[in-house]
Amino acid sequence: MRGADKLLEPVDGIALLTRQARAALATGARVVVTLPPAPGPRGAALAGLDVTRVPVADAAEGMAASIRAGVAALAPGTSALMILLADLPEIEAPDLARLLAAQSETPGAILRAAAEDGRPGHPVVFPPDLFAELAMVTGDEGARRVVAAHRGRLRDLPLPGARAVTDLDTPEAWAAWRAMTGR
Repeated sequence: MRGADKLLEPVDGIALLTRQARAALATGARVVVTLPPAPGPRGAALAGLDVTRVPVADAAEGMAASIRAGVAALAPGTSALMILLADLPEIEAPDLARLLAAQSETPGAILRAAAEDGRPGHPVVFPPDLFAELAMVTGDEGARRVVAAHRGRLRDLPLPGARAVTDLDTPEAWAAWRAMTGR
């Protein structure tokens, strides 16, 4: 992003991080947001939202550090963990609610959102018996090894269009997406 923060890019008139937190809150679930410990614009984007902020001291390690911090912050008895990447600008609250509803119907499954054409994407919902494995992930590949180790339990849930896979990492990608969507 050449110095810009994609989580602060405006989508539908608000910072993407704010939008994602609001979508997650709309499901009624407890929302945990992992952020680097220093106060900054990302923290400000969450001002006034009923989210649990969890500092990630080793954030430079990558996604695994955020996953470990999030798992450590789970309340006892948590029935599932949805890992929602904050940089998916097309994910909507009903998509998240649909994943959570599917999880309650198949509580032992790993549920992964997919594009309409079947491409695997995000978010991913994990059952509680995998929390210990998630608490031990390392590197910047997130939970891929946990998913691969339990592939037989994996269920893809297609979402409309490319919502589950639209991830914009450059100013040019953002400009093209805005030109295409009007957002």
